[in-house]
Amino acid sequence: NKHTFQTKNFIQKYISLYGTRNLAFVSTVIGYPTVAVAGDRKTTNFAAGDRILIPNQVFLKPYPFGSESDPKNLHSMETNNTPSTSRKRVREDDDSVPESNHSLSLEDDLIFSDTMVALQMMCAQFPRIDKVTVEPFVLQSQLYSSVKDRTQVDRELESLRREKVLRVFKLNTGQDDHALMFMEDYLKQMKRAVKSMETKKQGVFPVFEWFEVHVIHSKPEPCIGHQELLSLLSVGGKVKDEDISLLINAGLLTRQLIDSEMYWFAIPNIGSVLKGITQGRKELLSLLNRKKYKEMMLAILEKKRLRLSPLDMRFHLRDLLGSGHLKTIQTPS
Repeated sequence: NKHTFQTKNFIQKYISLYGTRNLAFVSTVIGYPTVAVAGDRKTTNFAAGDRILIPNQVFLKPYPFGSESDPKNLHSMETNNTPSTSRKRVREDDDSVPESNHSLSLEDDLIFSDTMVALQMMCAQFPRIDKVTVEPFVLQSQLYSSVKDRTQVDRELESLRREKVLRVFKLNTGQDDHALMFMEDYLKQMKRAVKSMETKKQGVFPVFEWFEVHVIHSKPEPCIGHQELLSLLSVGGKVKDEDISLLINAGLLTRQLIDSEMYWFAIPNIGSVLKGITQGRKELLSLLNRKKYKEMMLAILEKKRLRLSPLDMRFHLRDLLGSGHLKTIQTPS
């Protein structure tokens, strides 16, 4: 296919311009795809039909014009009080992409799986939040709204988790919410929290290094028992009771309410974001429920700003679509 390029020269040229940590994705605007690059937010035009995803792997293929993803097809949004097993995508395309081996090396196959594509795209679109430094994360419900096959999503997430590409976190929202964060981003978030704690306490505490080296990299599950935690930490040195308290106070662990001997791994410094997730959901559902037919055109809804959430409308729409609280319906163009 003349629109498919997988040459190393092209990849290396792109990476030399934007670096391996940047991600590019294509959206179709009046029939012309635009590649938006995360980070410096540069915009570059490529040939019609091309799609590029970076870091470290690149996948280019024709964009499916005239399909459900075509912007000429209008959608309206309505609330759904009973979760449905059928989901429609809001923005992502409907391609069937071969499952990759999830290797992050350029020497390997350069095709992402659908799940990895969706994760990278949504991380690139993660909203900037004032006064809070939070690395991008994706809600599992958002992923369900972007990849139709939930079984595929669950299978590939499990593979990515085992391979330590990402971590899964149980969120303290009062709902069955899980956040997905790439390991590299989580380690950045953790280091900021540790630095803040050590500045506050005016000291350097070895338990944080033990936690990263001996716990994080050997325990990919979202929770850990008290005795197992002590055992792993003790590989680094003698563990004291105050060491566990330091990990909790730094936001790296939270105790389970139903079992005080179990801890959830946590993303530090996201308290205000969790509040925004909960309040944004309520505000968006309330907005739609006040409409006569409990529906709005998607194009209009996307432009609205939420008063009670620092997260953007797109973040909440994907969440509520994936959880079954909203659904899209096709309308005549």
